[in-house]
Amino acid sequence: MARRYTRRLWEQFLRRDAHPLIQFAKYAVCGVLATAVDVLVFYLAAVVLLPALAPGDPAARLLSLHAAAIPENVRSAHYVCDKVIAFMFSNLIAYAANILWVFTRGRHSRAVEFALFYTISAASFSLGTALGWALIQWTGLPTTYAYAANAVASIAINFAARKFIIFKN
Repeated sequence: MARRYTRRLWEQFLRRDAHPLIQFAKYAVCGVLATAVDVLVFYLAAVVLLPALAPGDPAARLLSLHAAAIPENVRSAHYVCDKVIAFMFSNLIAYAANILWVFTRGRHSRAVEFALFYTISAASFSLGTALGWALIQWTGLPTTYAYAANAVASIAINFAARKFIIFKN
C-alpha cells in the first residue's frame, strides 16, 4: 500500500499536470535552484565586482570574507547593481526549470511567454530590491537581511503570476 502510494506520488512529481500541492513543491525545488544561482552570483558580485557587504554582515562573518567599511549610500547602490546582475542569471535558470518541469507552456507564444516571465519577474524583483535598498539605506540593516526580505517578497508574486497569467494551469 505505502509502496503504491509512493509510486503514485513520484509519478505526479514527474508530470506537469500534477496536483496543485505537488506543482507548488516542484516550483519550490526550481526556486531553490534559481535561488542558489542568485545567491552565488550576488555574493560573488558583492565581494569581487561591486562591494556591498558591511564588515558585520552575517554572510561576511560566516564565510570569513573581508568586507571594507563603505558608506551606506554606496553600499545600497552596489546592492542594487549586484542584484540586477544576479537576477539576469537566476531568472534565466528559473524560466528554463519552470518550462521543463513545472508548468505547461502554450497559453501564449514563446516570445510573449518569455517577455511576460521576465516582465513579471522584473516587477517582483524591483519591489523586492527597492525594499532591500530601503532597509539598507534607512535602517542600516545588514545586506544579507535585506536580501532575504527581497526573496520572500518575490516568491509569492512570482508563483501566482506564473501559474495564473503566464503558463497554462
